Amino acid sequence: MSQPSLGVHSESGRLRQVIVCRPGLAHRRLTPENCDELLFDDVFWVKQAIKDHAVFTDLMRAEGIEVLDANDLLAETLDIPAGRAFVLDHRVTLTTVGAGMVEPLRLWMEGLSGVDLARWLIGGLTVGDLPFVPKGLFGAWLGKSGFILPPLPNMIFTRDNSAFVHGGVSLNPMFWAARKPETLLTTAIYRHHPKFAGRVRELFGDPARDFGPASLEGGDIMPAGKDTVLVGMGERSSAQGIGLFAQALFDQGAASRVVACRLPRTRSAMHLDTVFTFCGGDVVTTFKASPVSTCAPAARASRSASPRTAARSSRLSRRSSASGNCGSCRPAAATRPSVRASNGTTATTWWRSVPA
Repeated sequence: MSQPSLGVHSESGRLRQVIVCRPGLAHRRLTPENCDELLFDDVFWVKQAIKDHAVFTDLMRAEGIEVLDANDLLAETLDIPAGRAFVLDHRVTLTTVGAGMVEPLRLWMEGLSGVDLARWLIGGLTVGDLPFVPKGLFGAWLGKSGFILPPLPNMIFTRDNSAFVHGGVSLNPMFWAARKPETLLTTAIYRHHPKFAGRVRELFGDPARDFGPASLEGGDIMPAGKDTVLVGMGERSSAQGIGLFAQALFDQGAASRVVACRLPRTRSAMHLDTVFTFCGGDVVTTFKASPVSTCAPAARASRSASPRTAARSSRLSRRSSASGNCGSCRPAAATRPSVRASNGTTATTWWRSVPA
């Protein structure tokens, strides 16, 4: 019997399978000195967080949801030679651990179990954790408590480093350096873990590629149904990243409309899902603190689009205003194809090119 396809087609439909990441070593590594760099406002009570997380996952399992944990998935992936090689080839390099440490560190990591290796990759690795004295400039500079591999405490936000969009997944180029390694570990799971290998359609992103200022995070990505995807454009997801993402979806037939919702570059509006949430049907919740601004739908045509194609695409864009680009919009006068949103975002719509 063939396995069911993987995908997310709604923000509020029935949840059947989910990937979480329980708190652990990475959060014990947080200190008042490093929490800002690791994107946490403060340290927190890890023991209680682990208990709360267990209650949460038990509640989901009681509803018949298959709950998978990234710690376990990564450990199982690292027990597969190809999966381990993929991660170490990109995580233990001259640019990450410095000259003089690559060979001994790689040799030691090759001998670890998948469980232990996953613990260090997510939880972080200090000089004091090593069974040998590191050589080279980097090891000497770090000191005993310095991080060779920084912890990834934000891995608990599994929605961000990858996001399923309809029948495929986006492997997201994260904005902050502290989060970029998360995408590599998740990609290894999708490509090599037996539960996902061969079943995941990669729509966008590559952790081995430098995207420069083109960033994208899953908290900004919302499949809204009917081949439409909303994307927040603010602190974490850039216009360049959203443009590349939209083009990739159009090229692969994964969406026909992408609505970019401009957000304030503030922590209170970090991602679209921070200020805007689908609750089912036509019900949404919005964060009202932001000032009201204008939504401006814009047509997208192919490079060689004829005037007829461009005109048709523009008409489609104007019609989209009536249905609400941001989920809470109303149509404006026909002479000015824009709408006013009550949730303080500015939206621009890209349309997949339409045949002439």
